[in-house]
Amino acid sequence: MNETRMQVNIELFGLPRIIAGEKIITLSLQDNASFRDVVRELAQRHPEMMGDVIKIDGETLQSPNILNLNGRRMVQPHQMDESIRDGDKLVLMSMSAGG
Repeated sequence: MNETRMQVNIELFGLPRIIAGEKIITLSLQDNASFRDVVRELAQRHPEMMGDVIKIDGETLQSPNILNLNGRRMVQPHQMDESIRDGDKLVLMSMSAGG
């Protein structure tokens, strides 16, 4: 059976960028992959993110890190199993702000 793949770009800001040492990561995922699948793939590619950016479970983000979808909305924890589409642009950032 031929597996369909899609590509998703993730731009990293703040702590995620510092830890990964990359600005943009392109992932090749199965069609109908979820935000949780993105986090799992990031954890495999960058295990150094575990603890500070990604929880030890390897599939959820450590607060205050969050995903933004196409510059339009923040992906909330209860939305992690929603599907993404080929070509979606995600931003992984830390929501903490200095004062």
